[in-house]
Amino acid sequence: MKKWLTNENQLLIAWIAALIATTGSLFFSEVLKYTPCELCWYQRIFMYPITLILGAAIIRKDYRASIYSLILSVVGICFSIYHYAIQMVPAFQEKGASCSFVPCNSTYIQWLGFITIPMLALIAFAIIIIMTFSVWRNERSSK
Repeated sequence: MKKWLTNENQLLIAWIAALIATTGSLFFSEVLKYTPCELCWYQRIFMYPITLILGAAIIRKDYRASIYSLILSVVGICFSIYHYAIQMVPAFQEKGASCSFVPCNSTYIQWLGFITIPMLALIAFAIIIIMTFSVWRNERSSK
């Protein structure tokens, strides 16, 4: 039986997660006119390049590029966790009020009572981390 979760498929899954996160953030800001807060911008700074890096890696079948996406995702998920804590944990909410023009503790969406924009970014970063770490590990073990 052929293994379906190949390096190429894992990069594709990571790229799809990055693409959905990128287009989702653009939809929220450009279509729904939600002004991103400062922490949202930092998360975008780490997500947008991942879409390009993984897209190029898939086309070139360059699995070593997974390390770059992995590094960007680890930093990005840290911002997402902190941002989510500012929105949802009362002890952190005070820090979000003085974030910038748009307070970081404001929530534009809150689906099911806990899914906010930073949580969506956190999920995307987590998927990318899992997939790119697996590709990186496979590449290291094949040498």
